[in-house]
Amino acid sequence: MSEVRLAIHSDLNGLLHLFDVSEVSNFAQPLARAKQIWEETLANKNVFVFVAQVDAVIAATCMLITAPNLLRQGRSHGFLENVMTHPDYQGRGLGKAVVANALEHAWSIDCHHVLMQSGRSDPKVHRFYTQLGFKPGLRVGYVAMRPPR
Repeated sequence: MSEVRLAIHSDLNGLLHLFDVSEVSNFAQPLARAKQIWEETLANKNVFVFVAQVDAVIAATCMLITAPNLLRQGRSHGFLENVMTHPDYQGRGLGKAVVANALEHAWSIDCHHVLMQSGRSDPKVHRFYTQLGFKPGLRVGYVAMRPPR
């Protein structure tokens, strides 16, 4: 049985395992640093981490970051990040469920829109997002990368 909910303090190890097996990006190391970042994340009133839990496994997650905005009649911006599903749980609707919960939350706190970017070239990934209501091509995304040290 699966449950979609906001992440809690004790979810850190499950999230780190999900990040490790999903091979999306390296997660923060050492563990003490990851714990510090997790504490900061949970303490931030503009950051919401959603998880889909199946039994004791964190099977999918995404993070909604909101920011106040003087434009758009004062309605916040939302940014969706860190969307992933454990390879063993893909195709069960869990990724869709966490994103749908994040979007529902964004609308409930009066976000004007939710922006997201994907660096993946797989057409299935893009189909996933368009099926959830994201529209490609409305904006142009730019990325500034940190210069090498």
